[in-house]
Amino acid sequence: MRKLINFSRMMEPIVPTSTEFYCKDNGKQCNTDMYDLLDSESPFPILRRGCTFSFAIRFDREYVPHQDVVRVRFAIGPKPNVVKGTRVILPVQPKQKRLPNDPNRWSICLDKVDDTIIMLRVHISAYAPVGIWKCSLQTNIAGQKEKRVDYEIPEDIYIIFNPWCPQDGVYMENEEERNEYVLNETGKIWCGTFKNPSGKHWVFGQFDDIVLPAAMLLMEKSGLQYEDRQSPVYVTRAISALINSVDDDGLLEGRWDGQYEDGTSPFAWTGSPGIMDEFLRSGGKSVKYGQCWVFSGATVTVCRALGIPCRSTTNYVSAHDTNKSMTVDKYFDIFGNKIEESDEIDCRDSCWNFHVWNDVWLTRPDLPPGYGGWQIIDATPQETSDKVFRCGPSSVAAVKKGQVGFLYDTPFVFSEVNADIVHFKEDEASDWGFSRMSINKYHVGRKIVTKQVGITDSEGDSDIWDVTDLYKNPENTPAERLAVYNAVRGIPIAKEFYEIRGSDEENDVFFDLIDIDTVPLGQDFDVVVKIVNKSNEERTISAVLTAASVLYTGSAAGDIKKSQGVFKIAGGKEDTLQMRVTSAEYLDKLVDHGLIKIYATAAVEETKQAWSEEDDFSMILPVLTISMPETCTVNQPCEVKFRFKNPLNVPLTNCSYTVEGPGLQKPKIVEHRNVDPNEEVEFGLSFTAKKTGEKRLVVCFNCKEIKNLTASKIVKIGT
Repeated sequence: MRKLINFSRMMEPIVPTSTEFYCKDNGKQCNTDMYDLLDSESPFPILRRGCTFSFAIRFDREYVPHQDVVRVRFAIGPKPNVVKGTRVILPVQPKQKRLPNDPNRWSICLDKVDDTIIMLRVHISAYAPVGIWKCSLQTNIAGQKEKRVDYEIPEDIYIIFNPWCPQDGVYMENEEERNEYVLNETGKIWCGTFKNPSGKHWVFGQFDDIVLPAAMLLMEKSGLQYEDRQSPVYVTRAISALINSVDDDGLLEGRWDGQYEDGTSPFAWTGSPGIMDEFLRSGGKSVKYGQCWVFSGATVTVCRALGIPCRSTTNYVSAHDTNKSMTVDKYFDIFGNKIEESDEIDCRDSCWNFHVWNDVWLTRPDLPPGYGGWQIIDATPQETSDKVFRCGPSSVAAVKKGQVGFLYDTPFVFSEVNADIVHFKEDEASDWGFSRMSINKYHVGRKIVTKQVGITDSEGDSDIWDVTDLYKNPENTPAERLAVYNAVRGIPIAKEFYEIRGSDEENDVFFDLIDIDTVPLGQDFDVVVKIVNKSNEERTISAVLTAASVLYTGSAAGDIKKSQGVFKIAGGKEDTLQMRVTSAEYLDKLVDHGLIKIYATAAVEETKQAWSEEDDFSMILPVLTISMPETCTVNQPCEVKFRFKNPLNVPLTNCSYTVEGPGLQKPKIVEHRNVDPNEEVEFGLSFTAKKTGEKRLVVCFNCKEIKNLTASKIVKIGT
C-alpha cells in the first residue's frame, strides 16, 4: 500500500523538534569516553578534531529528500566567520552517502532516513579551532528561500585536539607514549636536589567532570582569537600565561614566602582537580597558592584535558638569568660574605635548586624542519615574554643546539640549563669595583628528569627518567661548548660577560668543598673544606664558611651558622677546615623543602688568589606508608590507613593531610592533632570508589616542621 503524503503541509519548511548526539557512542569513536562529563545526567558531546561523529535530527513531519533543504551549521565565538574557520555550513546532500576522503575539511553525509528522523555523520576538520562550539539547523523548501526555519541546538559541543590523528599538530604516533602523556590521570613531579631527587605523587585528573569546563573558562580568559585556537603553538603559549595569575587573573596565584594562611599551602595540594574546582566555583577567581610544581601539575591537567600530550619535567640547578647575560652572577664583599642586594649591584640572578616546567608534543610549522616534537612551556611567572608572564613553546632541539633566535623564549630556556655561574668579589683595583673570583661552567642543568613512560613506583623513585641528553650536550664536550658559543654570539650582553677576565695571578693553593649528598632530618652535619698548598712557601689564608636556609628558588631565607678566620699553611702541606652544624641550630630555620645552601670563600694574602664554591642539599624525610586492601568494591566503603614516625625530638604542629584519587576520592583535607616527639602515628579514612578498574590513591601530610610527605598506592576496584 502506497503511503499518502499531505502535500499542503509539505509546502512549509520542515521543522526540527529535537536532536540526539549519542555522546557515549561518539565518545568511543573519538577517544573521549573516559571523560566523567559523559556519565552525567545531562551529557554533552566531547569530540576530537579530525574524527567523525553521528547525530540524529527529529522533524515535525516526514523528511522528503530533494525537497527539504537542511543545513547544519557549526560556530565558535561571538562573531563566527567562514573565512576564518570559525563558522562551518554543511548542506545535507541526499545523494551523498559517504564522507569525502579529506581529513582537513569539515564534511557531512546522510547516513539513514527513518520517517521523521534522519541520521547524519559529520567529519570535523583536523584544523578546527578547539573550544566550545554551537550547532544550529536551517531548513527550507527547495527553491523557496524566503521561507526558512532556524533551530538552535541547546547542547554545547566541546571540540579538542586529537593526538590520534596524523593531520593534527599534536599527533603522537607511539601508543605507549600516548597512554602516558594523554590518558594517564596520575603521575609524579620531581622535587628535591640533583643528588637526591624526590618524586611527589600528583593527581592530574584531566577527565574529572570539573576540569574540562575549567580549561574552557581559562581559554576564554586568554583573549586568544578564536581562529588562532586551531594552532597548538598559540594555545600552549596561552596556557603558559593562564596557569599563573599575574597578568590575566589566571588559575593560580604564586607565593614563596611561607605565608599561606589566607589560602591553601602549595604543599597541601595532592592534585589539580581541587584547584580547578575552586577556580570554577569562584567564577574564575585565581586560587591561592602555587609554586612551580603546582603550576606544572595544573599545566599537565589542562593540556591533557584539551588533548595535548604533556609531561612535567624538572631541571635541577635551574638558572634564572634576569639580564640575558647567559650567566648567573653572584657577588661577595671583601670579607667573603654574599651580597644579596645593594645600590651598586642591580642583579637578581639566582639558581633554583630545582625548577619544574612542562614539555608539550607539537609540530612546529613556524620553524625549520627538525625542530618539532617536545617543546618547553613554563607557567611559573619568572620573566615576561612580549610583556606577559609566560614562556614557550621553545623547541627542545633548538635549546640543545643553542639556536636562541627561534621562537619562543629560547634564550631564557637555554640559560636555565646552560648558564655559567660566576662569582665576583669586591676589588678596589677594578675599574667597576669587582673582579671575577670563579666561574663554574658545569653546575647549571645538572640533571633533567621526568617520569618514565608506563611505570609508576609507589614505594620509591625507580620510575625516574634522566632525560638530560635531550636538552643539552654532555658537559665539557665540544658540542656542549659549541651550543653555548652559538647562544652567546646571538646575545650582545652575553658577549660582554663572557669577555670579563678573572685574575691572571698564579693559583698555587687548591681548595675543595666536600659535597654533602643528604642529611636525615634531625641529624647534625659538617661543612668541610680541604686545602692543599702546592707551593714551597707558607701561605696566609682567610676563609669564611656559611650554612644558610634557602627557598628552592635559591633565595636566602636566613643564615644558620657562619665561621670565619685567618690561618697559615706551610708549603707543600694539607689542612682541613670544618664547621659542625647541629640540628638545634637549623631545625627552626628550615623553610619549605628543607634545603640548605653552603658557601665557602677563601683568599690567599700573598698571591691575591680568590676562591669560592657552593653546595646545597636537602633533608631526608621519614617514609609515609599506606595500608589498604588490594581490591575494593565499587560503591562500597573501603578503609585506608597511613603511618609514619616523627624523626624529631620536638612535636609536629599544625598538622593536616590531603587525600585524593581519580574515581576514588575527591580532594579532601583533614586536620590532625599534634604528633609527639619520636611518635609513630597512624591515621586514616574511608572512601567509596565510583568507577571500576585500577585506580591510584595519593596522600600528602603537612605540618609546620615537615612539609611534602607524600605517598601513593594502587587499588583494584571491582564490581
